[in-house]
Amino acid sequence: MIPTPTPHAAGASRGASRYVGPAPAIDVRGLGKSFGRTLVLDRLDLTVARGEIFALLGANGAGKTTTISILTTLLRPDVGSARVAGHDVATQPDAVRGRIALTGQSAAVDDMLTGVENLVMLGRLSGLSRRTAKLRAAELLERFTLTDAATRRVGTYSGGMRRRLDLALSFVVVPEVLFLDEPTTGVDPRSRRELWDVIRSLASAGTTVFLTTQYLEEADQLAGRIAVLDGGRVVATGTPAELKSLVGTDTVVLTGAGGEVLREIATDGSIDGLRSAMDQLGDGVAGAEVTLRRPTLDDVFLSLTGASHAPAAKELA
Repeated sequence: MIPTPTPHAAGASRGASRYVGPAPAIDVRGLGKSFGRTLVLDRLDLTVARGEIFALLGANGAGKTTTISILTTLLRPDVGSARVAGHDVATQPDAVRGRIALTGQSAAVDDMLTGVENLVMLGRLSGLSRRTAKLRAAELLERFTLTDAATRRVGTYSGGMRRRLDLALSFVVVPEVLFLDEPTTGVDPRSRRELWDVIRSLASAGTTVFLTTQYLEEADQLAGRIAVLDGGRVVATGTPAELKSLVGTDTVVLTGAGGEVLREIATDGSIDGLRSAMDQLGDGVAGAEVTLRRPTLDDVFLSLTGASHAPAAKELA
């Protein structure tokens, strides 16, 4: 039985994840991994509560995929420890594998089979009887809005449909923890938002979701907490709002008719603060416009990592 979501407390912090609550779904302490002379993870610490959606952000080579590979028992760490669903990934890998599911950057489906055939096949491989596998397939096709395409070959599916089927395959046997490595890469904006709804529903039902993404908006929309990874270390952890507060406040911006920024005034976002900022602008300039700019995760990422681009600008490692 999947545990129900539990309350947790977390605050933005540099260098380590703060967690208060019952035994976490994921608990990482001092995790280190090198490939040859290249240090990829440098004493990584993070904690993920049961039932939450947790996002890991980082630039190329920051160590995101390596982290997921260790947590899903595909790689062994050099130092440190990690427990997933209460089990050690190094000493109890079979117990971990029986409680997790992993959806990678490419949909792991058989194009020659239909949607229902993919699901029934995996159900049988997972130990379900033929009847139970068929019932589970029908349930998942409905849950992931694929019933109308159940008997079509997957090779005819759109990118968004393939990703939904990939997620459905992860739930043939319901996992306690679902790992999503850039789950919406290569799908159109509408399908991306449909997948967001599916991911939210999975977390609402009690599954812990750990995701990496190249889309900062995705992390902002989905995650209850976000960790920013830089140089193999977590440099900040918190809710999207807490992380944004690290890089400043709302700003009233006066823009000229040609698009040039004429003046910027920081404000706390309150009505009184906005009125004060508008008073400071005075009568303004002919043709000028006033806008309110709020900190974004792009600002957070650039501030914390010193990277020359935000993750959404290109595919990440």
